[in-house]
Amino acid sequence: MAVCSVCGKGAHFGNNVSHSHRRSNRMWKSNIKRVRIKVNGVPQHAYICAQCLKSGKVERA
Repeated sequence: MAVCSVCGKGAHFGNNVSHSHRRSNRMWKSNIKRVRIKVNGVPQHAYICAQCLKSGKVERA
């Protein structure tokens, strides 16, 4: 669900690194919002990341 419909951005994975350099898994979630956009002139709900909304890649309905 948490994937941008425009650019395909999703979650990223990596490690938490403590002061003693012990590593544990972690995840960065993208800033994905469910918004109404116009697709071929028809309003539809879609999951869009905040960067695509700010840059004007989609037109909100």
